[in-house]
This record gives sequence, C-alpha cells and structure tokens, in this order.
Amino acid sequence: MNKNKKPDLVVWTEEKGYYAKGLEYGTDLGAPAIKLDNVVGWKQIQSEKVNKIFAKKFNEIKDEFQELIDEVNWNEFVYSATCNFIPVIGETYHLYKKKDGIVFLSLISPNEWNVEHVGSARLESNNKWVRQ
Repeated sequence: MNKNKKPDLVVWTEEKGYYAKGLEYGTDLGAPAIKLDNVVGWKQIQSEKVNKIFAKKFNEIKDEFQELIDEVNWNEFVYSATCNFIPVIGETYHLYKKKDGIVFLSLISPNEWNVEHVGSARLESNNKWVRQ
C-alpha cells in the first residue's frame, strides 16, 4: 500500500491503520445514520413546564404579599384610631367616623346607633387586629 494514499475510511491513523472494529458507531457509508436526539425540543418543553411551576409559585407569593400588606394597612388604620380604653384580646370592636373625620374605636355595634360605621375588628392574642 502506498504510504501517501490512505483508504477512504472514517477511522484511520498511521499507527493503527483502520481501527473501526469495536466502535459503537458506524464508520462506512453503509452503516446506519447517526441520529441525534431532539434535545432542543425536549429543552423547550421542559422549560415551559418549569416556567409554569415558577409562575404559579410567584403568583402565590405575590398574593401572600398582598394579603400581608392589607393586614399591615388594616392594623395601622385600627391602631391609629382614637381609643379611650384598653381593648381586650378576643373581643370584637367597631370603627366609626365622626362628622369631623376622626375615626374612633368602640364596643357599640353598628345596629345600636346611627354613626358612620367604617369596619369591625377583633384583637388577637398576638395584638394583631383581624378584620371582621
């Protein structure tokens, strides 16, 4: 065999010559084609699935955060109201607005008098006001 002429085979080196035997892929034209898996499609599908999970979790956290903001605002509102007594834990109190705009806390229920009722709240053991 001429040293300058190499066979038309895929796997060839000067040391080993043709060494396709034992390889896990075909090395001649008659061998089955090597087909790569569609990794791009798989990645796209998996990415869409995980993004739905992330979006769901994000919306849950966003909703929880909004609830927390509402609770904080409500507690600030109730604690800023005028109160001439020390509220008892577990009792429900009512918030009213006077004609001059001042908001005050009272034990009197809305159906017992004719003052603008703003809302009702119960004082929890952790000193948090819960809207009723």
